[in-house]
Amino acid sequence: MSSDLAIDVGYVAKTYGGLFKKKTPALRGIEMQVHRGEVFGLLGPNGAGKSTLVKILMTVIRPSRCEGTLLGSRIGLKSTLARVGYLPEHHAFPGYLTGAQVIDHFGALSGVPRRERRRRSGQLLELVGMAEWSSRRLRSYSKGMRQRIGIAQSLINDPELVLLDEPTDGVDPVGRRDIRDVLQKLKDEGKTVLINSHLLSELEMVCDRVAILVKGVVAQQGTLDELTEDQRRYEIDIQPGTGSGLEHDNGRIVVQTTDPGLVQPHIDRVRAAGGVITAVRPIRPSLEDLFMQAVTDPVTGVALKPGAASKKEARR
Repeated sequence: MSSDLAIDVGYVAKTYGGLFKKKTPALRGIEMQVHRGEVFGLLGPNGAGKSTLVKILMTVIRPSRCEGTLLGSRIGLKSTLARVGYLPEHHAFPGYLTGAQVIDHFGALSGVPRRERRRRSGQLLELVGMAEWSSRRLRSYSKGMRQRIGIAQSLINDPELVLLDEPTDGVDPVGRRDIRDVLQKLKDEGKTVLINSHLLSELEMVCDRVAILVKGVVAQQGTLDELTEDQRRYEIDIQPGTGSGLEHDNGRIVVQTTDPGLVQPHIDRVRAAGGVITAVRPIRPSLEDLFMQAVTDPVTGVALKPGAASKKEARR
């Protein structure tokens, strides 16, 4: 057990069905670590098990097997969950409540004293940009506005760890930027955030580390620099008709390195050969590139369907 880990999952499995129903494995042995004070992105295709894992951490779903800790205690302790904030993927707050009432209600369920609830409710409504709508009923809200209230209610108990399942679903670009700002503020306060989202560009901008789930297991985990280290490179573009005798690929020289110092000799050779350099740029695969590599069958080159095994695995 490590004190610097907010989530330390050693092995989590979940199989649905059994007895008279076909068994369907949702999680096949998840191993994942989330450090305290970081924003951690959980991504994967539909059916990969992302929401199932989050619900197991919150004891909404009973696992088939679960080994690990949450905030230093074994997963499943109610006393630990009091220090966790949670926004479910498909939440359905009563439409007759106002935004302020929703936040107050969940604060009461979390055991937050009334005076503290009122103080924090106002702060959180300001934080998510909903102060002017606080007294209006949720039935008049857009989906994006309900998401903002959902994030606010997940923070009413001043949690150490926040689990957000698709928090930007239905949120416009301005709202997504605002949510990124909220996540940065939470990180600045020392809180840990685990965010599950399909918007890879959003995760890339805000996350310190990510895990990619494929077919119920963690296919990759780490920082973007760690996950792309062997694919990072520099590209040198040469103006057509210059640099006679240089070896290049359609006017481009690729140098497989992350060290800019190792690129200089290549630049010197281009100049010595009379080549005109139009661009020198570092190239790093995006989070979307990593995602597509993880979910694509290495043999057929086709994206895997939920629960499907690759051709390579099928031959084992």
